[in-house]
Amino acid sequence: MKRLFVILFFIFFVSQLFAQEDGADAIDAGESVTAPENIASETAAIREPDVVSSASWAKGVIPRENDISLLKRILIALAIIAGQVILILFVWYLFKRMEIKLEHTNSDKIKPLIIKNLKVLTTKQIVKVIEVLLRILKYVITLLQLFITIPIIFSLFEPTKDLASTLFGYFLNPLKKIALDAVGFIPNLFTIAIIIVITHYVLKALRFFTTQIEKGKLKLPGFYTDWAAPTYKILQVLLIAFTVAIIYPYLPGSDSRAFQGVSVFVGIIFSLGSSTAIGNLVAGLVITYMRPFKIGDRVQIKEITGFVVEKNLMVVRLKTHKNEYVTFPNLMILGSNIINYNTSSDEDEEGLIIFAEVTFGYSTPWQTVHDILINAAYATEKIQKNPKPFVLQTKLDDFYACYQINCYTKDVGRVPAIYTMLYENIQNGFKEAGLDMTSAHYRVISKEK
Repeated sequence: MKRLFVILFFIFFVSQLFAQEDGADAIDAGESVTAPENIASETAAIREPDVVSSASWAKGVIPRENDISLLKRILIALAIIAGQVILILFVWYLFKRMEIKLEHTNSDKIKPLIIKNLKVLTTKQIVKVIEVLLRILKYVITLLQLFITIPIIFSLFEPTKDLASTLFGYFLNPLKKIALDAVGFIPNLFTIAIIIVITHYVLKALRFFTTQIEKGKLKLPGFYTDWAAPTYKILQVLLIAFTVAIIYPYLPGSDSRAFQGVSVFVGIIFSLGSSTAIGNLVAGLVITYMRPFKIGDRVQIKEITGFVVEKNLMVVRLKTHKNEYVTFPNLMILGSNIINYNTSSDEDEEGLIIFAEVTFGYSTPWQTVHDILINAAYATEKIQKNPKPFVLQTKLDDFYACYQINCYTKDVGRVPAIYTMLYENIQNGFKEAGLDMTSAHYRVISKEK
């Protein structure tokens, strides 16, 4: 506050000096009117200006009018500086008050930024961002005041007038160019807006048909429901790319060589560095329309068995029975054998066949082995009663026969657990029948003398 009073007193003092100088000028004017002898002297001065001026400079005396004019300009410059100092202090005071008020703002007034259940910024982070923006705005306003003040002060003095106009040009010429370009861009802006609106409603129409196909309300011959979402994404990308190509000539600076050079450079970098990515993208499209599996299916890829938890245009992720996540690039999947266990569990299918093999010597009747294996299959949970389990004899060795029990299940997600229960029931069945599951093995060793 003390500085403010000093500055106000300085401005009052400058204004008083201006008033005194104006009074002195008025007195001089009055004297020049009433004194006839002054008229003659002034006439002589007008007739011989060069002589008077030379004499004055020879004596080292500057005319009084120039002294007054220079003093006025200096005082005006000081007054402008003082006014700007007051204004800058006032602006900084206002921003300081806003920062203090922002620090004491209740959290109820500033909510966290949440987009689709994702907290992007907390309340504290938002307050920090606002403080930084206020600080930047404060410095921008201060610099703008200084940039305006300096040319004004330079324009008051003859030697720096040209410099003042140059400084003003640095600030005003870009603004003028931006304003003219903005006005000239208005017709193109309307064209771009119309194109964007049309694209928006075309995408909405495509999204509507996609939803209807996914829900089964709209059926197209030969078009599966799981094709709807990826097809929509492909059409969306193509439509957006087509829209960008149409809008490109209407963008400001699109015809400049710099803009075109940057576009070519980005295109070259993209084409050189994304060959593998584009290959995976194309492979993802092929896999999508091949339909070898869908989300949730139990599949085997390269000796890895698990459930498909993610399938996109770049990779496929499996979750194994041990809760391990395995990622396969689409290019690798396209060149690999894929076993899908879920296709056997569809409504029009009988189910997935699981099997187990046992061996018994020829002394055990095969009918007894068949009965025990079938009863063990019936006793296992999640094994279907229809179709019925069956036994195949897959091998007749020198010392034993190989029996294979086959049974159907549609609960492919629990195959490891079903196998465990089936093995337990087979062991219990042979134990209750008093049969030993170990098979005799013989080896002939010849001794040469």
